[in-house]
Amino acid sequence: MTIAPEQPATFGSGGAEPYARALRHEGQLQLVRVAGATDRPASPPSTGDGDGPFDVARWSADADTADLTTLDDETGPVLDIGCGPARMVRAAVDRGLTVLGLDVAPTAVAMALEAGLPVAEGSVFDPLPREGEWNLALLLDGNVGIGGDPTALLTRCAEILTPSGSIVVETAPEASLDDSYEAHVVDDQGHASATFPWAEVGREGLQRHARRAGLWVAQTWSVDGRTFCRLRAR
Repeated sequence: MTIAPEQPATFGSGGAEPYARALRHEGQLQLVRVAGATDRPASPPSTGDGDGPFDVARWSADADTADLTTLDDETGPVLDIGCGPARMVRAAVDRGLTVLGLDVAPTAVAMALEAGLPVAEGSVFDPLPREGEWNLALLLDGNVGIGGDPTALLTRCAEILTPSGSIVVETAPEASLDDSYEAHVVDDQGHASATFPWAEVGREGLQRHARRAGLWVAQTWSVDGRTFCRLRAR
């Protein structure tokens, strides 16, 4: 009998499920590197509030001014990767865009569906609807770190886009940062998730991953202390 290899845990899953708890109860989370991985502390996914614990309630709130710039002049369709409770999906729907949110967290997907938003549970590395037809892929809130391999993630995103499509990535505040590591998430009551691979990438580090994925940085902009880069195929 062949035993399938165990899949790595994803952001906040496993263990005491702190991400699911925080989503339902609007708590706080901290991203923590596992012991021995490095002496450098992890930064949380960017929230526009700087380093430190990040407020999960923001992910359930309406998209803010900085968020909305990622949809400016967009015609769709839009794929929001790691959508969480799907604030960006809601924003795209409000603009009349065809959009799908994608997340591996069942609680996040359930919350979005309860709100009547078009989302699906799954990974961007799974077969997706409309392969090759997405005009915009969003990687916000540090989601370029998904899987701990930004080059692989960007390569996959490029595969699902139209030839003229783009990927908008929110980068880490430190421009030169380019780091992959194992981490877990801990909530304000000390509940910890399983360990999962993650990465942090600033705008300079993103350029290196983009080149390896056959992409280039066509646009960079900053709003309210957050930085975004638009990637296009070469």
